[in-house]
Amino acid sequence: MREGTPGRTTGRATAVPWRWVRTIVGAVVLGVVVWQTGLAPFADGVRALDVVTLAAAAAVAVVTTAACAWRWHLVARGLGVDVAMGPAVASCYRAQFLNVTLPAGVLGDVHRGVRHGRLAGSTSRGLRSVAWERFAGQVVLVLIVVATLLLVPSPVRLAAPALLAVLVAAAAVAALALRLVPSTATASRFGRLLRGLGDDVRHGLLARAAWPGVVVTSVVAVAGHVATYLLAARAVGVTAPLLTLVPLALLVLLAAGLPLNVAGWGPREGMAAWVFGVAGLGAEQGVATAVAYGVMVVFASLPGVVVLAVGSAPRARGRAVQPSTRAGGPLHRSPT
Repeated sequence: MREGTPGRTTGRATAVPWRWVRTIVGAVVLGVVVWQTGLAPFADGVRALDVVTLAAAAAVAVVTTAACAWRWHLVARGLGVDVAMGPAVASCYRAQFLNVTLPAGVLGDVHRGVRHGRLAGSTSRGLRSVAWERFAGQVVLVLIVVATLLLVPSPVRLAAPALLAVLVAAAAVAALALRLVPSTATASRFGRLLRGLGDDVRHGLLARAAWPGVVVTSVVAVAGHVATYLLAARAVGVTAPLLTLVPLALLVLLAAGLPLNVAGWGPREGMAAWVFGVAGLGAEQGVATAVAYGVMVVFASLPGVVVLAVGSAPRARGRAVQPSTRAGGPLHRSPT
């Protein structure tokens, strides 16, 4: 037992610096943006907002939050940790608020997964249901971004080959890593992990009753975020056509999804400055739009404060885990 303790301590010790690295990277990117554009665009983005714009953002957020909650409902049901729609919406609002107010931008979703997992009797599957739900949304977003850059003429169209190259390189690295895994006890554990992940994908994402809804809700969520970004652009005075703005918004949303930020700030503003500059709209307007969008997102997440105050939690309807009820790896058979 004592021999194993240092290993566990080391794992925790290495996890903490990585969390700090993610926050520091976001802070550095944000600092570079301020250095290049000054603070005026940040003030402009806040001043441009009015009650009507904020109310419109909150209304759009109702749709996007419901879409994300339904996607989570579908994935969680496949993993055996069902969550009803009402509690799922409440939990998603709470997670959104925590995401935009705490470092790293993902702590709200971690909290959502842990809380639901405990209520469902399996913290592991609760966390995985949230992770796969978020992963599905990011995959759909990437596909929409690539398709838009390839099909819609825009100043940032040249970014499509680079994005495709990154995706192909990532797939190649993953395939190479799988081939290089040694045939040892470590490889055996790795193989069990892969089988467990494969079971998650089959039951949580690709099941016949799940994947159409996962795709549709992901598209709705992306459309809602793009609509909010377009509202922010119009609010700060950007008059470019929608066909010009949509590809820019999608690239900014892609950057915003990176877990390298300070409560959502950093890469979003950096990408906005770059794409707006490339499009000839001015880096300052890009930053102002990103700032306005960030404030709108924070405002739209305020129902999460109510959820936190009331102490609402998803009433899990998790099914008891039976080792032999479903073909799957050890991850499905473990109660945690």
